[in-house]
Amino acid sequence: MIKETIAAIATPTGAGGIGIIRISGSQAVEVALQIFSKSSKKRVTPPFFESHKAIHGYIFDTDSDAVIDEVLLVPMVAPRSYTAEDVVEIQAHSGAVVMRAILDIILSKGVRLAKPGEFTQRAFLNGRIDLTQAEAVADIINARSVSSLKIAVAQGLGHLKNSVIDARDELIALLAELEVTIDFPEDVSDTVSKEGVSQVIKKVLHRCKSAIQTYQDAHFLRDGLKIAIFGAPNVGKSSLMNRLLEKERSIVTEFPGTTRDLIEESINIDGIPFIISDTAGMHQTDDPVEKIGIERAKKSIEQSDMVLFIQDVINISDSGLNLNIDEPILSNKKAIVVLNKIDKLNHEAINSLPSSIWTQHGLIAVAPISAKTGDGVFELKKMITQIATEDLIKNSNINPNWSSSVVPNLRHKTALQTAASSLNQALENIKFNSLGEETLAIDIRNAIDCLGEITGDSAGVDILDAIFSQFCIGK
Repeated sequence: MIKETIAAIATPTGAGGIGIIRISGSQAVEVALQIFSKSSKKRVTPPFFESHKAIHGYIFDTDSDAVIDEVLLVPMVAPRSYTAEDVVEIQAHSGAVVMRAILDIILSKGVRLAKPGEFTQRAFLNGRIDLTQAEAVADIINARSVSSLKIAVAQGLGHLKNSVIDARDELIALLAELEVTIDFPEDVSDTVSKEGVSQVIKKVLHRCKSAIQTYQDAHFLRDGLKIAIFGAPNVGKSSLMNRLLEKERSIVTEFPGTTRDLIEESINIDGIPFIISDTAGMHQTDDPVEKIGIERAKKSIEQSDMVLFIQDVINISDSGLNLNIDEPILSNKKAIVVLNKIDKLNHEAINSLPSSIWTQHGLIAVAPISAKTGDGVFELKKMITQIATEDLIKNSNINPNWSSSVVPNLRHKTALQTAASSLNQALENIKFNSLGEETLAIDIRNAIDCLGEITGDSAGVDILDAIFSQFCIGK
């Protein structure tokens, strides 16, 4: 049982209309009664607080009896609170001095300053939420797009939790049957059917693989999809970067080779977060600084999810459109060929440009634009979001049991992969009849523990510390 009462400022630092201080623990209401009064003339302690009803009054310095601020106080009695403990929230005027003064008075009453994420951690430890819902709190706060917010909200509502619990429960039921067979063979008339065991394992394994696929397809909605702009010097890479960002981020001159280092910037297109990199021009050079920039450009392209290969449309010949993009660096990447400087062409020439081209990497879309005038950039943005999300749309119904939940982070994906590995091993053992039921039970138990790491049922202290240390203080 958690005995210490904690407190922290729950709103961002700085001046504002309202700032909130949160107190949680068995002494929360008692401490609030000591420092709060309904009268500004003198400290008049209310006989009691009614849960979940705001009370107007004043916070006093108990040493000097001076009024610190006029506030609204909201008590929430356990278990109907964020932490499932007694909680009191003080809504004061937001300012660094006044908020700190109120917090100091609270701490002087034997209350401890909360650690990062400790309120949410208590909600988890007290069983109000599971670990996926706790992580969703941080994801909601840090959401960089509407899409990532929707994923976090779905996770917070328990969609991912329910999917994992269903899969884990099936394995637990299967393990119980196996252990009865192992422990009491003389009391079991028939051994567990290998076909029945295989069916359950295959069903859960399919769920795990489908969930892993949702991470592959949709993790960029949370983390941002990485786009690298590359091409030869002076084809308009920096101009395109600035046009996409709608601000002057990269230096643009008429001289080639201006961009020598990697420039990254975040952008939101149609509710989807992207991280765009403007890279050094790809060409042969003896300049040591340019060589470093080109190597960094290649590394950025290798690490990207999508590439925009930009070409000067004036330099493209009428025969064959050989764009020199059949490079291994583009293998297994989403790509768009951007034909820049169409402002120098007439309408007939623009209309004759292809909408896509075939390469050794398959069909690649072509986007004619003018980074100078902005023509075609709106269509390019639409093309970027369409290509970025096509796999997510295509695979969204892989498994209806997971359709409302997207695996949002690498920790969940890794746990699912480890569970899937154990289940695959179990199927191999059944197929070749190489090991007994004891080993089969070990593989299934390992898969159960891995799934439990996602919801927190079997997560170790090190995992919990790592998760909640990333939260802000006050949440």
